[in-house]
Amino acid sequence: MKFVAFERSLQGTSASRRLRRAGKVPGIVYGGEDQPQLIELDHNALWLAIKKEAFHSTILDMELSGKASQVLLRDLQIHPYKQQILHADFQRVSAKTVIHMKVPLHYFGEEESPAIKVDKCLVNHILTELEVACLPADLPEAIKIDLTKLEKGSALTLNDIQLPKGVKAVLHGHEAPVLVSAVQPAAEEVEVAPVAAAPAADAKAAPAADAKAAPAADADAKGGDKK
Repeated sequence: MKFVAFERSLQGTSASRRLRRAGKVPGIVYGGEDQPQLIELDHNALWLAIKKEAFHSTILDMELSGKASQVLLRDLQIHPYKQQILHADFQRVSAKTVIHMKVPLHYFGEEESPAIKVDKCLVNHILTELEVACLPADLPEAIKIDLTKLEKGSALTLNDIQLPKGVKAVLHGHEAPVLVSAVQPAAEEVEVAPVAAAPAADAKAAPAADAKAAPAADADAKGGDKK
């Protein structure tokens, strides 16, 4: 992907605030043999660019003062509630220098897997991106992972997939992290409706009790008349 940047001479909080009011984004480019370079970018163009996944995970071609160079997006500062980019950091890359980058994982084929078609399992995507180390020319836009053979109760680890040529995973101590798991959904509890016969039985018992009580009441009344 390509984007255009412009040199920025002023720095500081006030200068950055004026740039933002003018629809610009302050930024910086660092790395390589050159000194860090202050830049500014068009806010609307950058806002549209960051909506694309490739802008975050691939080598970018930056045009600055008529010269093209390859960079990586390293950091974005975005306003907590406004749709506004506050600052952007880019790193220069060299064709012969290994870079570290987080690459998105694109899963496909799970709807055709036995875990879904036969056993109606839930497929959990435990990892959605993977940190890799490679030369800039070998950096993939994404890593595709086939789930068509995923079965119930199974898990797919990093050892089960083949990374693109020239790409190594940066594991940070984890030998084979789990990427995906297929689990049986929990059985749904069926609520049993309460039996409504008890109130009816009580209703029938009440008239019977009244009927038994009536003769006793009559007897008391007759006894009273004799007195």
